[in-house]
Amino acid sequence: MSEIKASMAGSVWKLVAKEGEEVSDGQDIVILESMKMEIPIAAETSGVVKELKVGEGDFVNEGDVIAIIE
Repeated sequence: MSEIKASMAGSVWKLVAKEGEEVSDGQDIVILESMKMEIPIAAETSGVVKELKVGEGDFVNEGDVIAIIE
């Protein structure tokens, strides 16, 4: 199991992956928006997205868990 964490504070602009979807190491799963920049957050391991802990429009702080991959 791997927790994917936000690399910086910002708003969730887009969910790229869905719960139950198989993802590869390095594949973008969420895109954050911060200071008018889009910041992709990638899976750090291959597996299945077990849970997305955020929704589009949510605000996250640096270090917040945004997804769990099994």
